[in-house]
Amino acid sequence: MADQLIIFDTTLRDGEQSPGASMTRDEKLRIARQLERLRVDVIEAGFAASSNGDFEAVKAIADNIRESIVCSLARANDRDIARAAEALKGAARARIHTFIATSELHMEKKLRMTRDQVFEQARQAVRFARNLSADIEFSPEDGYRSDPDFLARVIEAVIAEGARTINIPDTVGYAVPELFGQFIHDLRQRVPNSDKAVWSVHCHNDLGMAVANSLAGVMIGGARQVECTINGLGERAGNCSLEEVVMAVKTRRDYFKLEVGIDTSQIVPASRMVSQTTGFVVQPNKAVVGANAFAHASGIHQDGVLKARDTYEIMRAEDVGWSANKIVLGKLSGRNAFKARLIELGIAFESEAEVNAAFARFKDLADRKSDIFDEDILALVGDESVTAEQEHYRLLALSQRSETGERPHAKVAFAAGNTEFHAESDGNGPVDASLKAIESRVQSGAELMLYSVNAITSGSTESQGEVTVRLQHGGRVVNGVGADPDIVVASAKAYLSALNKLHSKAERVAAQG
Repeated sequence: MADQLIIFDTTLRDGEQSPGASMTRDEKLRIARQLERLRVDVIEAGFAASSNGDFEAVKAIADNIRESIVCSLARANDRDIARAAEALKGAARARIHTFIATSELHMEKKLRMTRDQVFEQARQAVRFARNLSADIEFSPEDGYRSDPDFLARVIEAVIAEGARTINIPDTVGYAVPELFGQFIHDLRQRVPNSDKAVWSVHCHNDLGMAVANSLAGVMIGGARQVECTINGLGERAGNCSLEEVVMAVKTRRDYFKLEVGIDTSQIVPASRMVSQTTGFVVQPNKAVVGANAFAHASGIHQDGVLKARDTYEIMRAEDVGWSANKIVLGKLSGRNAFKARLIELGIAFESEAEVNAAFARFKDLADRKSDIFDEDILALVGDESVTAEQEHYRLLALSQRSETGERPHAKVAFAAGNTEFHAESDGNGPVDASLKAIESRVQSGAELMLYSVNAITSGSTESQGEVTVRLQHGGRVVNGVGADPDIVVASAKAYLSALNKLHSKAERVAAQG
């Protein structure tokens, strides 16, 4: 019988630590529902103690997700752990994931604690957490760069206190596969009670080896849980990619001899949702979920695939959620068809009023665009993911003039709270003029770090443009996303979306890597 590999998704926690990738409560809940459809074993919903917003997001996910285990991260102290337990009260199955750094570098420079102090705090934290939840996971932050003897001592103690999952992070992406796999193997041999816990790996992608390191931790080290994110989302170079780990194990079952419970047909929908929610575009040649993942340009390849698909394809596109039947709705589609398609896409609204508002936006889009694709619907919903209370800035109207030999000019009308503003400006192009017009009245002082345009659907000039704008101000980095058939309008929406996030003063606390 094949072993079961537990898939622990941390898109909503570690993935959200990407600069500008923070999500609202409703966005997190929408993605959590899709992760449940994907049949992820564990959803790390957030870091409940980091902010009131994250607490509410973890609580909402715990209250609504029934099939997957819902987990909250917590530092190794009573306050964080109690806050996590409170947020998880409504969960059908809850897990508290507590951590403390164990490498000499982190203990000395960051924690300013001795080995004995870290040992005692780890042990007491797990003991306290075990009184609040039956399912406790412990992570020694920067575990791969920790002294193996000290690390083994800490792990033995936390297992004795009731930790049932031991996660070894390669926090800074320093590992290489063979060495990391052997490190996990040797560590398990050093810990006398290692058989009392499931061993897990959490690898970052700084050297591009997060997936390889994770799989080495499984095959050489004996780990049976992999911590990963959709699209490999995460701070710096990202995390281990869920879709790559899952499809590697499924495609090479002859080698791995492991089972995963993932519904792979939901991988691409999950990838699209995360990408359009965070504004982090998936590169075309990204394995499994990239637009070119199943494309063949070479004549030799095309000929081979036409004769027998497995000559050049080791996976079927439809098995991971790619579909040739992309057109779903149009101008004449009714409310019930629209609502049914939302359900199929894993999008749930809390009230009929929200459904009606989304349907009104859909009809408006259908008047301007004949064919509505799944990607359009996801963008349409994501475009309105900020609630009316949170949406301080709103685009009301935009006009622009651009012709050869003349400097482009834009006029913009937008609302800031209950006040309506009108502004105009010249620019190097219509987008530049539009954003300068907005900034002339807002005067945010934010630095534009990224401007990115992506076609939501391919193969047509009618496609909606999806624009991502990244702003930095006062140490905060935020992403704004806007979608519209008019790329200039999409740009203005994205800029105002980013300004809305800067306007929201929600504070976040950096967590374990």
